[in-house]
Amino acid sequence: MIRLLREDDVEAYLALRRESLLSAPLAFASSPDDDLALNMATLRSYLGAFPDEVIIGAFGDSLVGAVGLFRDRHKKSAHKAHIWGMYVRAAHRRQGFGSQLLEAALHHARNLPGVSWVHLSVTTAAPEARQLYESAGFRVWGSEPESIRHEGQSVSEIHMALEL
Repeated sequence: MIRLLREDDVEAYLALRRESLLSAPLAFASSPDDDLALNMATLRSYLGAFPDEVIIGAFGDSLVGAVGLFRDRHKKSAHKAHIWGMYVRAAHRRQGFGSQLLEAALHHARNLPGVSWVHLSVTTAAPEARQLYESAGFRVWGSEPESIRHEGQSVSEIHMALEL
């Protein structure tokens, strides 16, 4: 089942988010020490408060994956939405959860009045994620060399966009 996360999903999401940052540190710019999405009070106020900012969850026997979407807040760039924090637990990969989450995020973006573009970034540490995004029609528009450094390793960040 794919649905928007609610306040009662906060603890499950916090566990999933922490797992994502620890198990794939080169896939995310955030770390457990500085991630705003790991703050319970911030997360509770965020969920369900704004239709332009959502977290979508994939549920199997529990929360097995999630993706965030937010609309750019500046008037001049409010035609863009951004996907962030895509993660599916390792045991649930290759079962369609990632594509279902991405499809749900794009569906949500299409229903935001005036949104015509969706942007995201993916690091070179996550080639499967990049492949998923490309299969959905996202195209690379640029990259940032050595965007993320963790424990002596560096990866580049690939910027992608999809016109709705």
